[in-house]
Amino acid sequence: MLQKMNPHTTWPCRIGVAVLLSWLVSTGTSIAQERPPEASGLRVGVSPVFQPMVFKQGGQLAGVEVDLARALAEHLGRKATFVELPWEDQIEALRAGRIDIIMSSMSITAARRYILDFSRPYLVVGQLPLVRREDKNQYLLGLPSKLGTVGVLKATTGEFLVQRDYPKASRKVFKSEDEAAKALLKKKIDLFIGDSTLVWYLSGLHAADGLAAVAIPLSEEAVAWGIRKGDDQLLAAANQFLQKASADGTLNRVFRRWTAVSP
Repeated sequence: MLQKMNPHTTWPCRIGVAVLLSWLVSTGTSIAQERPPEASGLRVGVSPVFQPMVFKQGGQLAGVEVDLARALAEHLGRKATFVELPWEDQIEALRAGRIDIIMSSMSITAARRYILDFSRPYLVVGQLPLVRREDKNQYLLGLPSKLGTVGVLKATTGEFLVQRDYPKASRKVFKSEDEAAKALLKKKIDLFIGDSTLVWYLSGLHAADGLAAVAIPLSEEAVAWGIRKGDDQLLAAANQFLQKASADGTLNRVFRRWTAVSP
């Protein structure tokens, strides 16, 4: 977003501003993005509702994305500052310059590519159903064409998938994974569809309560970090970090800490 100019700027200076604005538009760069990276911290947008990727533990942010954000900031010589946002507000906050990067288990989609850039992918996930164990046999061959009430998290690829592939299903949108799991246990919904990382986590967390994952992926999605279009410096630095973290084992160590699998 372009910064507001002083309306009392003298006429010669306005010519300079006009030239500068013309150059910025032609290069796709904004004034806010021209500040030196070392002049501020790395503002990381997070939505802590995606266990084990990013969530709250004892009131503190935790998970894969949190560890990677701190490691990325250290790589950049900056300090990570976490900005908690509702998931549906992440992209607008990035485009408005209120955050520098989205690190919240965001999958790459064609629609999102139109309005932001993505780092190189660091994880492949898919949408999985979470069901009551007593109902699992109904889904052994996949989801039926007619579903009952499906729980999803707002503005996620899980919600988009249900809208696209099961338009006649009744959708119930939740703000957090805990609300969705409780609704499933109380039979307020018939199943929940979400990222495989989240569904496997919930199935383990609530195994004793009778929840189980249906191990039939409904999609395949690459997970990456969202970066504002035109911020080529941060994009290049994030890609450099991910390449290094993959080569030196940092990614594997972080994933092993929070999950039972490696990326």
